Amino acid sequence: MEPRIGHKEENVAHSVALIERAAADGAALVVLPELTNSGYMFDSREEAYALAEAVPHGPTTIAWADAARRCNTYIVAGIAERDGDRLYNSAVVIGPSGWLGTYRKLHLWGDEHLFFESGDKGLPLFHTPWGRLGVVICYDGWFPEVYRLLAMQGADVVAMPTNWVPMPGQPAGSPAMANTLAMASAHSNALNIVCANRTGTERGQSFIGQSLIVDAHGWPLAGPAPQAGADTVLLAQLDLQATRQARQLNAFNHVLRDRRADLYDPMLGTGWPLSRH
Repeated sequence: MEPRIGHKEENVAHSVALIERAAADGAALVVLPELTNSGYMFDSREEAYALAEAVPHGPTTIAWADAARRCNTYIVAGIAERDGDRLYNSAVVIGPSGWLGTYRKLHLWGDEHLFFESGDKGLPLFHTPWGRLGVVICYDGWFPEVYRLLAMQGADVVAMPTNWVPMPGQPAGSPAMANTLAMASAHSNALNIVCANRTGTERGQSFIGQSLIVDAHGWPLAGPAPQAGADTVLLAQLDLQATRQARQLNAFNHVLRDRRADLYDPMLGTGWPLSRH
């Protein structure tokens, strides 16, 4: 999908059509890109503020909730959220019965610091009839602690709305580094990870597509999608019973219980000095 900056009504209508398309093919969970409603490359905080909206009572969340109800599906979708004077790069989680909650991006990327506040809701887990759902957004995926904390809460699936861009040093046309990170994170935590990236170019910034769905062993079930071109809907069937068994690597090793928290927990606390090297 290629959201267009400032074209909120068109973006939302387009996203609803894609939700309906995925649901018609049997999708129980639909994941849309980061900032689906607004576009990404804001010229100013004033523009970002004008395009953001309240959650859950804003028109975008209401439209997605209607789609979830009609299609009997769950939706995770990126949205520019306005909460008083504060703006957040957020994702709403919606089910057939309505809005379930909001995740706010913890790790802001680049110029996002000029427009958004860092997330203040932690890493919530959302319970559905088919499993436990976590959410991360784009650059959050560069931090292994995020996936580990979701796994330790019992997450089965992690949805990632994202706007991946070419990374420094990335050769043109090469596979996304983000794909490698998603596969490694899925493997090391036994998580299914569903990554929905946008495509196109917006105000000079290109986006690399390559959405994918990764199973709990770290292998792609669908994708990577093309880097450009028409909208792509990826579909995969996730085996959540196998997901929960995947953390037991063999008779002796369990990927969560083998953690040596006695040694490295102090290094994860706020009092540990950041290395200069």
